[in-house]
This record gives sequence, structure tokens and C-alpha cells, in this order.
Amino acid sequence: MTDVDARAAMHLSDASVSVELETQGMTLNIGPQHPSTHGVLRLVAKVEGERVTSVQPVIGYMHRGYEKLSEVRTYAQITALVNRIDWVSGFANEIPWIRAVEKLMEIEVPERAQWIRLILSEMTRISSHLLFMSSYPLELGAATPLMYALREREYVMDLIESVTGGRFHPNFNRVGGVKPVAGGGSTQKKVSQDLPAGFFQGTREAMDRVDSVMDELDELVTGNEMIRARTIGVGVIPPEKAIEFGLSGPNARASGVDFDLRRDGEPYLPYDQVDFDVITEQTGDSFARYLVRKEEIRQAVRIVRQAIDTIKPGPLQAKVPRVLKVPKGQAYVRTENPKGEMGFYLISEGGRIPYRVKIRSASFCNLSILPWVLEGALVPDLVAIMGSLDFVLGDVDR
Repeated sequence: MTDVDARAAMHLSDASVSVELETQGMTLNIGPQHPSTHGVLRLVAKVEGERVTSVQPVIGYMHRGYEKLSEVRTYAQITALVNRIDWVSGFANEIPWIRAVEKLMEIEVPERAQWIRLILSEMTRISSHLLFMSSYPLELGAATPLMYALREREYVMDLIESVTGGRFHPNFNRVGGVKPVAGGGSTQKKVSQDLPAGFFQGTREAMDRVDSVMDELDELVTGNEMIRARTIGVGVIPPEKAIEFGLSGPNARASGVDFDLRRDGEPYLPYDQVDFDVITEQTGDSFARYLVRKEEIRQAVRIVRQAIDTIKPGPLQAKVPRVLKVPKGQAYVRTENPKGEMGFYLISEGGRIPYRVKIRSASFCNLSILPWVLEGALVPDLVAIMGSLDFVLGDVDR
């Protein structure tokens, strides 16, 4: 080695090289398709490297104008409309609408009909949350839980279909009660046939299967190191921010907001006659939102078991005029749907169709926090955070 080469090598070894790579900010269009295919959403995200600096959700691709459609249809026809808003929670969507009409008409719903509504509402909650339990791990790279959760969900969906005739769009509730099962004849003469034969036994077996699959999902998902690494401490929403942005349901309870309309709201179904726990978590991250939904499935199973042991024979329908005309007035009814608070504000000027209808959908409010919670997140965490909020775009755009 020559002296020149030696001096050059010494210079290179002693040199302190500090190079800062500068990256130019860019705008990233995500969509228009939600990564978990729950609908059509576009995010306009500004990123610097792997870090998101701002996000603007672009909604409205699925807008169908349900509020205006409701204002040109009869009250009975609207029932078929509203269960399509959040298509994963079809039966639960009907309850606040029907209750708003019954409130204006001062109709007392028979006890048996109320219990049937409660049973099917909680089955809908189980069905909705099991869909989350299958799709969310898949979004994070775990494919196996999909098979487990959807398998047991089918048993619950079969029971809902056996009663209502529809899997996603039941159109089962009626002002004053519920629709008799096909072939049941007069609801007063054949009350034993208002539910399909073997429904209670089938429900008990389905609830046992759901309990069992939750144990399996605990092993597959809850303790999964990959899932935990992708969700713990990711997308943290403090309780004050959850309230500020109008979050409700599991998303709010995962941030420590101890509020559930089944327990704390105006009574709309006989939840005061069953025992259940309102599940909350304190961390407010994506993992907490998963945990709340997981435990809510177990609580829904607990409620259904009590309900089928409590329900008694009786009429399904209160006395309602053949031509349904709602007296002048206004009412707002909100219920605890699987994704959060679902409310209908109804104004009647008398007659067969409403004057105005305003819908408060859970997913719309839950999605509103995206610009805040995604700011500063890593690009790979976008899907993990959005998926944990469990929104349906039909419920957003309605």
C-alpha cells in the first residue's frame, strides 16, 4: 500500500459522515375502496416517508338518500328501507324506527313481541361482531380466524332467517309488534307457532357453539403476537376525544366511556329484566376495540339465554288500524346497535307518510374521528386503525 493509499484510508476511517435523507411529501389516494371491503371510501392522505401528516375522508360514493326516500313512503314501507342502511345489522336498524312510530301513536307493544325483538337484536349483535372477528384479523394478516368466526355465524344467521324469512334484510318488525311466521295463522289462535318449531333448542345450541368459538378465537387472536404488535398502542383515542367526536358503542366503551343505551337510555326493550355487563376498556387503542367486541359477544349470548328462558306465550301484535296514520307530532328514539347509537328523529304532520325523517347512524359519527386519529400514524397502521372502528359505508352514506 502506498503512502497516498494509507493516508486516504486513514481519512475515510476518521471522517464523520452525517447524511440526512430528505423525502418530499406526497399525496396518497387510498381508495375509493375501504381496505376491508365494507363499502366504498376514499382517503386523501398526505404522507412524509412512512408517516401520515393529514387525512381527508371522502364519502358519499354510496349515498342513496334514505331520509328523503322515507319522506315519500308509508310508515310500513320504510321498515324495508331502514334495515339496508347498515346491512350487517339489518334487524337492529328496524327497532328505533318502529319505536319512534309507536311512540307517536302511543302503542303498547305486547310483552312476547318485545322479547322476540330483544332476542333477535342480540343475535344481530352476535352476527355483526362475529363478522368483525373474522374480517379484522384478516386485515392484519391472520386468515385462520375467518373460518372459525364465519362458521358459527352461519348458525346464528340461519336462526334469524328461520324467524324473519331474511338473512340481511328481515323486514320483520311491525308497528305494534312483529310479523307472524309464515304458516302460523292467526296470532291469537296459534301463538305457539309464532316462532319456528325447535327455535329455542336451536338457539341454545347456537349459543353454545358461539361460546365455544370465542374460546378458540381467544387462542387464535387475543394472544397472537402479530395481532398484538399491530394493535396495542396503535390508534389511541382518549375518552374526551371519543365524546368530542360523537363516538358511540364499542368504540367509545373501548376508550373508557361507560355508556350503553340498553342500560342507560330510555327503555326500548326489556333489557332491565336481564343481567349483563357493559364491557369497557381504558386504553382506547385498536386492541381495546377488539377486546370490547369480543366480550360483547359473550354478553349477548348471556342475554339471549336468559330471554329464551323468560319469554312467555302471548299475542304478537297490538291493535293497530288497518290504514296506518300517525298523529301530528315528533319523536326521537335511539337504540344501542352493534356499531353504536342508531337514532331516528321523526316529524309527522298526520297522515300515512312522515313529514321529515332524520337518521343518526353510528358509523357516520365513528368515522368522523379518522382525520384526528390517523394524523401522525404510520402508513401500515392505517388499515389496523380503520378496521378497528368497524364502520359500514352504507351506514355512513345512507
